[in-house]
Amino acid sequence: MSSRQLKLFVPGRLCLFGEHSDWASLHRVMNAQIVPGHAIVTGVEQGIYATVTESDKFIVESEIESFKSASFECEMDSAKLRQAAQEGGFFSYVAGVASYVIDHYRVKGLRIHIDEMDLPIKSGLSSSAAICVLVARAFNEMYELQLNTMGEMNIAFYGEQRTPSRCGRLDQACAYGVSPVLMTFDGNEVFVDKLKLKEQLYWVFAELHGTKDTVKILSDLNKCYPFAETEIEKNVQQALGVDNEKLINEAKAAIEAGDSKEVGRLMVEAQAHFDKMVAPASPVELKAPVLHSILADEKIKELTYGAKGVGSQGDGSIQFLAKDDNTQEELIKYIKEKYDMEGFKLTLKPGKKVKKAIIPVAGFGTRLYPETRSIKKEFFPIIDKDGYVKPVILCLLEQLEDSGIEEICLVIGEEEQKQYDEFFSPLSQEHISKLSEEKREYEEKILRIGKKITYVYQKERKGFGHAVYQCREFTNNEPVLLLLGDMIYQSYEDKTCSRQLIDAYEETGKTMVSMQAVPLENVSSYGILAGTWENESENLLKVTSMVEKPNVADAKDSLKVKTRKDGDKYFCAYGQYVLTPEVFEALEYNIENNITTKGEIQLTDALDSVRETYGIRGFVFNGKVYDVGTADNYRETLNTFCRED
Repeated sequence: MSSRQLKLFVPGRLCLFGEHSDWASLHRVMNAQIVPGHAIVTGVEQGIYATVTESDKFIVESEIESFKSASFECEMDSAKLRQAAQEGGFFSYVAGVASYVIDHYRVKGLRIHIDEMDLPIKSGLSSSAAICVLVARAFNEMYELQLNTMGEMNIAFYGEQRTPSRCGRLDQACAYGVSPVLMTFDGNEVFVDKLKLKEQLYWVFAELHGTKDTVKILSDLNKCYPFAETEIEKNVQQALGVDNEKLINEAKAAIEAGDSKEVGRLMVEAQAHFDKMVAPASPVELKAPVLHSILADEKIKELTYGAKGVGSQGDGSIQFLAKDDNTQEELIKYIKEKYDMEGFKLTLKPGKKVKKAIIPVAGFGTRLYPETRSIKKEFFPIIDKDGYVKPVILCLLEQLEDSGIEEICLVIGEEEQKQYDEFFSPLSQEHISKLSEEKREYEEKILRIGKKITYVYQKERKGFGHAVYQCREFTNNEPVLLLLGDMIYQSYEDKTCSRQLIDAYEETGKTMVSMQAVPLENVSSYGILAGTWENESENLLKVTSMVEKPNVADAKDSLKVKTRKDGDKYFCAYGQYVLTPEVFEALEYNIENNITTKGEIQLTDALDSVRETYGIRGFVFNGKVYDVGTADNYRETLNTFCRED
């Protein structure tokens, strides 16, 4: 039995705008006049934490209070699991997902231990979807099913459909973590786009402790589809269709702009519109007296920009948009004292920007001996596209500046700083007087770049990972771009290759590794990545395997990546990374415990650890890499770099 252990966290989800539009759009299959559904949904800060190990059976267990020592155990038998799913209750969800996985994949069992659960149950935050996604992710990662996030979300949805609940598609948005996404529902299809925030937004949500029958609400509203006959039915279809589409477009723009006042105004407008157009279709359940009494509270209006119901609406839960972090705290205190409601924070934050870069250049350059006796390989000359003859390091530094990098850390040997200091020192006035005006301007650029550089010494050369770790203090717990010092890049678009990689990171928030395709016969020279594509353009990969210099037979068996146009391909890590703080934590652990590969602290080992716990992404940028680390590669770069368009 495998001793491998996974640590997983899946949050609950909060529908900010667009409730009910997911299931409503399913009726487009019968009535094409129904408008596609749209919703803005986010994971919350509360969720389910679990430890997962392999097992012969399917087991879910926990000692936490909300489970009251209850557990679920079943043979890995689809029929038995489907029967358990149909019985209802919290464990029906895990059984439904497990049965679906067995029906479609070859897997063994799992033991899932719920370590902690701070997500309220039956509160409109979809604890059921969270546990479904967690089970899907556990099977995916334990048995390397190579599913992307959408794949996990689909398994969670179809597994939940095997239970009496049969909730809509937006619940599984929790698969995308604690960040807002725009979901579009078109019949049976779902499309997900992440929102990019410019400013923080301060939500509070809480249970209303009222009575609510979600099944009754859904039953009543479903009677309005697929063809509307009465005025009430027409109003529901209009509200969840064309009106919702307009609202979502406005809300997306306001959220991404960080316009809290406008977001709050739209929340108030959305609630009023729902009450007018949708609630009459289920007048008893959607009358929601508790919800509306709190929405009318003048003190709450002072503390917030807006508030509205949650999920299917009714007296289940409520969400507020506080004005700032202080009013967020004050609001939580007020609703506890006035209504005995437990408030939960949800602070939506802009993704961390990449403003720093690291370039390790402390190697001896033995593959370019004997020239490296007198000059570091990073100072070997290259003719750039602008016609200037530059040291390799300057080409890299210019590209970093063009990518928006503000601070650069060079990892060097203690004796090597002199070369850099001399290069980035001002020229004499006599020398400057000999330069053209254009070159004088370029000289100012060199000096400006030089001021962005910090030096860190690698006193002991204990491997690439050890060199990178020397920069941990420089990173200040922020994401950082890492480049190899003996490669330069040519982009085939307006954005630099580094900027493309940074944008991919800021879209996903995951540790990022640049990749390029290599022939199968060459895989043993590289670190090879495998996984599943996260997007239609097939340039963003959810990495499921990382193997350093595999043999050809192993790579062919388990490391191929399927592409639509070119069949099976093999991808290696190549030249650039965006490292998150988790990578430095993994490096520290490996250094303290002397975990090495071939006697050295390797970055690949740390990346693989982060992959297992947090996930990483591979990115294929639109460009080409030139290697100057060997004599043959340097010759080829000299012959082609400045000549290729």
